[in-house]
Amino acid sequence: MVKGFVWLTLAYGLSQFYRACLAVFAPVLDAEIGLGADQVSTAVGLWFLAFAAMQIPVGWLLDHKSPRLTASILLLLGGGGGAVVFGLAQGALSIYMAMILIGIGCSPVLMTSFYIFARLAPREKFGTLAGLVLGIGSLGNVLASAPLSIALEAIGWRATMFVLAGVTALVALALSRLVGDPPRVSRDHTQPKRKLSDLLRIYPLYPILVIAMVAYAPGAGLRGSWIGGYLSDVYGLSSIQIGNAAIYMAIAMILGSFVFGPADRLIKSRKVIIGGSGIVTIIALLTLWRSGGQWPVVPTVGLFMVVGFFTASYPQIMNHGRTLLPEDLVGRGVTLINLFSIGGVGVSQIITARLFSHAQVSAPTVVTPYGSVFVFFAVMLAIGLVIYVIDLKRFAGGRT
Repeated sequence: MVKGFVWLTLAYGLSQFYRACLAVFAPVLDAEIGLGADQVSTAVGLWFLAFAAMQIPVGWLLDHKSPRLTASILLLLGGGGGAVVFGLAQGALSIYMAMILIGIGCSPVLMTSFYIFARLAPREKFGTLAGLVLGIGSLGNVLASAPLSIALEAIGWRATMFVLAGVTALVALALSRLVGDPPRVSRDHTQPKRKLSDLLRIYPLYPILVIAMVAYAPGAGLRGSWIGGYLSDVYGLSSIQIGNAAIYMAIAMILGSFVFGPADRLIKSRKVIIGGSGIVTIIALLTLWRSGGQWPVVPTVGLFMVVGFFTASYPQIMNHGRTLLPEDLVGRGVTLINLFSIGGVGVSQIITARLFSHAQVSAPTVVTPYGSVFVFFAVMLAIGLVIYVIDLKRFAGGRT
């Protein structure tokens, strides 16, 4: 389990890198192949949508087949292959296809970790272990900032992607050798196998799916695409300066994962933890909007860091959902929650790309289109929080 944990965490680091790297790639891709800010957001959104679409089949594979082979084969073919396609890209369509492939390749790695934790670790330690893999793996988010900027300056973006393709293939091969599959869940063969429809009848899970859909999206969206364009267009920062700002936001997200992972040991109510983090995130987003690009760059980057830190409550969202899942539905349960989380990011990126593009047409200032992005994330999160804190039992006729 320890060796597997190390390599699964490295694989998740690659997943974090790929979902965040376009914020730093954006200026050079715009200059060399004409990829605009809205197209960058669309590409990030396609990564998340492809990732989300794979969660149901990944969940079935975890419950019925080999988690080890599921993670290693998809990462090798999708992640490694997609990185090669990215390195050969000549336009937006090629970038879109590459990000879809990479999203497919990265789709099983975190859920494989969660599945193994859920099956082998004590239930009360699930949140802490989830926070650890999220926190350590999020170092990939850090690498997709200033270090990536240095690599782009040194060897160019195409060579950088080819190197990443090789690293991805190496990690995938290590997963196939060093990750151990947990024993299969024994069941009563006189009873029919439980299906996804049985999972969907766990009605208290629904508010958790809703908050999963909106809680992570602001941090992932801003870090993955919008912070680069905002700091470039509004403040005129260089690629290196954007990379430095991105690394601060990435560090904030890492610290958030470490803090929120064991938070339920101090604060017993997960709704308080998740709800409180959401409220702080909304305040930071609305402050970014109200500042209108008039604040100095340092406090502005600080607001991005606040969003990054407080959208890292995902371990507790998953932990809350895990408490409702029977053993034989763990794989499909955690991937269903992840589907809503990642799918929410993907959908929000597509929507914000359209909002940004529409706002550019009549925008009086360069900052106005970005303001529409901040407001969208704040409103979306506020609606999700209201739904999450409602006791759904009364809407389900008392069924649980």
